[in-house]
Amino acid sequence: MNEFSRIIRLLTRPVAAWREIEADNRAIASIFFRLVLPFLLLGSVAIFIGYGIVGLDTFILKIKGINWGLWFGLRYLITGTIVFFACTYAIDMLAPVFHSERNLIKSAQLIAYSSVPSWITALLLFYPFLGFLGLLGLYGVYLFYKGLPVLKKTPADKRIIYMLVSALLIIILSWLIQIGVGSVLEQFFGDPYASNVEEFRNLNRGK
Repeated sequence: MNEFSRIIRLLTRPVAAWREIEADNRAIASIFFRLVLPFLLLGSVAIFIGYGIVGLDTFILKIKGINWGLWFGLRYLITGTIVFFACTYAIDMLAPVFHSERNLIKSAQLIAYSSVPSWITALLLFYPFLGFLGLLGLYGVYLFYKGLPVLKKTPADKRIIYMLVSALLIIILSWLIQIGVGSVLEQFFGDPYASNVEEFRNLNRGK
């Protein structure tokens, strides 16, 4: 079964799809290059188009230009890559706490495939005002929950707490990594938020 068919099955019949994924023992590198990286690259291109060409123009934020497109696109790509590996190791280390099996390949599968909804919504950022649709990515939390008993052999009484702790950990790690990556990229492209805040202040002073 190719990845596209598997993704459609995962989104529509998650339990059956997780069973098929569980039987696939390919290496973490293969999961990254065949599933994670293509989504991240497509998302980065969409984000580059959205912020570099289409632009975001609101009362406070005015972001448009090649530099900003590169800044946001590269931040998404680099952050997504680091988050995938960091979260794979993190939830695998947590497994024994919730009477679940430690298995890096299964943890990588769980992180990768449950992230598909959020990666799909990132493709909509070619038009930044569609950013609110990112909430649809929360479906990934449900997919993560359904994948726990199949991939991590998590008992029923531990699934919700394992899911909640993992979700919190993923949010914190993603936030910290994004800040770190953003700080590095600011050295090359500047800080789009800071420049907009300063412009907003100057506009108010002129009134």
